[in-house]
Amino acid sequence: MTSPNAIFTEIVSTTFRNHSKEIADNFSGHNALYRRMAKKGKTRSESGGYSIVQPLEYAANGTYQRYSGADILNVAQSDVITAAEYSWRQIAINVVSTGYELRVNSGPQRLANLAKARIRNAINTFGNNFSADMYSDGSLTNQIDGIQKIVADTPTNTVGGISGTTWTFWQNVVQSAAAPLQGGGAITPSSTAGVMESLMLPLFMELTRNNDRPDLIVSSNDYYQLYQGGLVGQKQYVNSETAEGGFMSIMYQGVPVVFDGNSGMPAAHMYFFNTNYLEIVTHPEANMTVMDEAKPYNQDAVVVPILWMGNMVCSNRSLQGVVKA
Repeated sequence: MTSPNAIFTEIVSTTFRNHSKEIADNFSGHNALYRRMAKKGKTRSESGGYSIVQPLEYAANGTYQRYSGADILNVAQSDVITAAEYSWRQIAINVVSTGYELRVNSGPQRLANLAKARIRNAINTFGNNFSADMYSDGSLTNQIDGIQKIVADTPTNTVGGISGTTWTFWQNVVQSAAAPLQGGGAITPSSTAGVMESLMLPLFMELTRNNDRPDLIVSSNDYYQLYQGGLVGQKQYVNSETAEGGFMSIMYQGVPVVFDGNSGMPAAHMYFFNTNYLEIVTHPEANMTVMDEAKPYNQDAVVVPILWMGNMVCSNRSLQGVVKA
């Protein structure tokens, strides 16, 4: 007769194996940025290596020239590519059941209900915590490189092993209400018509280069309220794609603006993302991967570990920006 332990473990493993898409969709509902990146295919697997190597474009190709007839062409090699190196980060969450719970729920349906409840809890817990990590500054032990690090208030920091102090091309753009990009005196963010837009437009223009432009604006709740309050009496266009994903948004310059302040984003911030240059990289052998059950030698319990290994990476910080106080 199959033991309750084995049945519980099999249900957990089968659920994760056969319902990976539903699990991914559930997780993307926790974070507007992750949802956008996943929809654009900006999540990828990478196996091997001591770090995640991300190629960068950091300088213009110096061989561009105008010529006539048989002029000698410039064929000098252009060193326009370098690479950022991001550390692998690891996350584990365990689906746990005590021996008592397994025995009193020993019927097949009861075990299935118990396993599904624990799986749902694990997925929600992972989603909430990973979302907070995505908006973090990556300063906690083994924490992924979050948005407050990649799109920093002080962009001279080091990201992916590259110093923003040494290499100015590697700095994101900061629009500070205290010292606006466009010059002039400090601007106090408010719901007065046009005030928030006076901070947003210069940043949006700074981040727009030919076909490259922000494609998602994620705001803290307070700044979103101020921005929307300034639109009273004006036409507001809702983005159907983000609305379908559970994130209410309005449009700015054709770009959805969403609030995600309950996911770990700092107050008084509004991030302008070009997600073409952001990715979530995972290891194929640790992508919400269910491991074999473990039984603590001094506890009456069954533990099923679920592992994730990867990081969030950026290949062009200069096309990311933030509005801050």
